[in-house]
Amino acid sequence: AKMSAPTMEERKACWGARDEFWQCLDSHGDDASECEKLRLGPSSRRSARVKYFNKRRDFLKYKRKLETEGYHPPEAAGKS
Repeated sequence: AKMSAPTMEERKACWGARDEFWQCLDSHGDDASECEKLRLGPSSRRSARVKYFNKRRDFLKYKRKLETEGYHPPEAAGKS
């Protein structure tokens, strides 16, 4: 089967499903089991996009933590 680029409507549906899934994770303390039905939405057909969305969410959470708490180097750094 030839893979083609998604249409604008497909992208909007995918991003909407991603946003709904992320909101569910936020409201359930990142408990993916509570949100599994949302994970299987339109974006599940494109695994590369799902991987990107998951990495993006992790990065945004890390960035938010850095902005609110600042950078704290690991305690083991430089103690070899």
